[in-house]
Amino acid sequence: MKKKILKIIGVVVLLIVVLLIAAPFFLQGKIEGIIKSKVNNNIEATLDFASADLSLFSSFPNAKVTINDLVLINKAPFAGDTLFASKEIALDMAITELFKDPSEAIGVKSLAVDGAKLTIMVNKDSIANYDIAKKDPNAPVETAAAEEEGSSFNLAMESYKITNSSIVYVDQTSGMALALTDLQHSGTGDLSLEKSELDTKTTALVSFGMGGTNYLNRNSVGLDALIGIDLKESKFSFLKNEALINKLPLVFDGFVKLNDDNQEVHINFKTLSSEFKNFLALVPEEYSKSIDNVKTTGKFTVEGKLDGIVDETHIPKFSVKLNSDNASFKYPDLPKSVTNIFINAGIDNTTGLVEDTTVDIKKLAFAIDQDQFSLTSKITDLMGNTKVKAHLTGKMNLANISKAYPVPADLNLKGLLNADVSTSFDMASIEKEQYQNTATSGTLNLKDFEYNSDELKNPVQITTTSLTFNPKTVSLNEFQGKTGKTDFSAKGTITNLLGFMFKDEKVKGDFALNSNTFALNDFMVDEVETESTSTEKTESKPVAAEEKLKIPSFLDATITANANTVLYDNLTLKDVKGTLRIKDETATLSDMTTALFGGKMSFNGEVSTKNEAATFAMNLGMNQFNIGQALKGLEMLEVLAPIAKIVRGNLNSDISIAGNLKDDFTPDLATISGKVLAELLSTELNPKEEKFMSAIGDKLSFLKPEKLNLNGLKTALSFDNGKVSVKPFKLNYGDVVMNVSGSHTFDSKLAYNATVEVPAKYLGGDINKLIAKIDDKQLENLTIPVTANIGGNFTSPEVKTDLTSGVKNLTSQLVEIEKQKLIAKGKDKATSVISDLLNKNKSKTDSLTAKDDKASVVKDVVGGLFGKKDTTAVKQDSTAKTKKEEQKDAAKAILGGLFGKKKKETEKDTTK
Repeated sequence: MKKKILKIIGVVVLLIVVLLIAAPFFLQGKIEGIIKSKVNNNIEATLDFASADLSLFSSFPNAKVTINDLVLINKAPFAGDTLFASKEIALDMAITELFKDPSEAIGVKSLAVDGAKLTIMVNKDSIANYDIAKKDPNAPVETAAAEEEGSSFNLAMESYKITNSSIVYVDQTSGMALALTDLQHSGTGDLSLEKSELDTKTTALVSFGMGGTNYLNRNSVGLDALIGIDLKESKFSFLKNEALINKLPLVFDGFVKLNDDNQEVHINFKTLSSEFKNFLALVPEEYSKSIDNVKTTGKFTVEGKLDGIVDETHIPKFSVKLNSDNASFKYPDLPKSVTNIFINAGIDNTTGLVEDTTVDIKKLAFAIDQDQFSLTSKITDLMGNTKVKAHLTGKMNLANISKAYPVPADLNLKGLLNADVSTSFDMASIEKEQYQNTATSGTLNLKDFEYNSDELKNPVQITTTSLTFNPKTVSLNEFQGKTGKTDFSAKGTITNLLGFMFKDEKVKGDFALNSNTFALNDFMVDEVETESTSTEKTESKPVAAEEKLKIPSFLDATITANANTVLYDNLTLKDVKGTLRIKDETATLSDMTTALFGGKMSFNGEVSTKNEAATFAMNLGMNQFNIGQALKGLEMLEVLAPIAKIVRGNLNSDISIAGNLKDDFTPDLATISGKVLAELLSTELNPKEEKFMSAIGDKLSFLKPEKLNLNGLKTALSFDNGKVSVKPFKLNYGDVVMNVSGSHTFDSKLAYNATVEVPAKYLGGDINKLIAKIDDKQLENLTIPVTANIGGNFTSPEVKTDLTSGVKNLTSQLVEIEKQKLIAKGKDKATSVISDLLNKNKSKTDSLTAKDDKASVVKDVVGGLFGKKDTTAVKQDSTAKTKKEEQKDAAKAILGGLFGKKKKETEKDTTK
């Protein structure tokens, strides 16, 4: 019998084990379906997760459901935004809960959430992204009891915890943002009872901002609270509670009660101790450093209360008082103490309306050595149209601040400050730039101050600054300083100092700037070093920092500038004057003039560093520039006009140019485009740079470089995409005219055409004799055009000449001249001349038609000039040279005279 019982027990245990192992495989799909079905059918959002795992062992006799990688995505008007996400959600429940119908509520005993991110947002239309419950317009309004009966889950938890999570709340209607990060929270208690106690522990980093101002920045907060829960009254009482803000301990008591249409809040709090170290504990540790060993004297107290209701239009009324009387503190590793600290301030709201919040600083004062500083201020309508009244007075050696308080090392405060300023303004007037509604008066003087910024290469040392505050403007009476090689002094007016200080506006004003030496390189910025990364385990190597010139982004000003010397790259500009308009990282130059390269230059245009690549667009006027100096100082001029290297003298030019600037603020030649109009004055050839002209002279011997006349030469060119196109211009070599046009590239590859008008006298003796036979004064100025194609590059040019066009042109000129002469002499005279010409080269037995006569005349003239053969008019003479040989010699003589080649002496005629 016993054996049977043992067998039965063994079989039952085995079945239970098998069931515990097999059940998850059968129920897992059902669980996923239940969760997704229950949630998605009741919300205007989409819930999804990677998997829902079921375990019957880890929490036996309960079942454990683990949901992995859950996301809850909003629909319109927040379509695509993630309302909630988590890495893991684990729920413990009775095994019997797994077998319930999807329409039945499921009881959960414990909940664990890890890696959760909850983002709550209220848009400008006051629509909240968490309002995702489906609404049936025909359904009756449900009571709280009805909602609880229809809930998919029962609030019967015994414990819960939230780890490694964050909660972000953004309200666009009020400009408020609250963030809890690195949130660790847990609670234990039997929440299934009508009345119970929940023991909670919470730590988090809190950030809070409103209206563009950050009041808390990752401040550490801790809370240990024993909360009494009355579910029937929906009341939560704080029974035994202690909070820690940074290292400031607070105790508090009171309750929060949830009503149908509002919440009641009644909470009192105060500091546990009254040491002044409690005040330092309010400052984030990244600014105050460790305060464990700081020595303090005096007291500091915080006391406050919240009392009222919370609904759509109200917050609890509250009052917070901060007080300290004649306190001091000293950091152990710093030489000086901060003494005579007085704090009497309060934050109050007596109406429960957000905009009626008031900050009243009745006294805030401290001293370092003999320097004293004090402030009184009252800020009303803090969350509405903020109104400020304040008075600041004191003298302070700024260097003492870093000797008494651990300011950031790179701040490097220096200077003597003396201020006595009163102000009264409201934020609405500042936002609308209605500065006439503000009132500021007093003076501020600063001497030997040093300012450093990421937008500046070198620290700016301000020798003297004197400001006078007027109701509408601030007068800059004196401003002297230097940075690097640059010195400056300025006077002017600032029209929006309050906007710059409180609304992050740019400094607006008009200034007169004077400088003895102004070096643009002093305003180059070192870019932040970055490290190269690799998937392999290699040492990261820093990328070398680059320098870039940045136009300050905080300026919106007009500057009348006057500088004796401006250093720009390798240029030295003298007597620089003009107007500079700076706005949006763009400098617009108007009526700027300077002495440069022995002449004067004027320029108008703009330079911008707003985009990644700096850009410029400029009109330059050059007057009496020394060409040699200009070529050494301006790479761009040599690229645009390399021919300028062969001349010495002066230059006038107008240049319109635009493109990108390199990091050193010199033009990026690959990007520039524009136009140039240039004129040469009092010029001569540079004997060291005559290779270009010699190449042409080798081909055309009558072109003598020493006869080149460049005075008054004017030319126009345009350039784009690395190519310079030159409009036709004339060069004069004594009485020889050369017409030039073409283009070259920025790397000096030439593609030019030069047409040389060659006078007849340079064509040799034979051609002149032939022309003399026509006996016409028109031929005294007769020229032949010779085309030269110039290629290669400027240092090694390649010149090719073409006679074809010249021969055609000369032929047509001679024929036309002779034709006109024949017409003038009459038909008979023409016949006689033609007959004589024909009889010179034809036998007595030859006969020609009238049409043949005319053709023969043209051929004979051209043949006599260029040695061409006429097969109808050649007669052999056995006792003399053949006609073919005579023509060949004539052609050689003509071409020899044209290109400077030595003529062969004619052979002696031994048969004459």
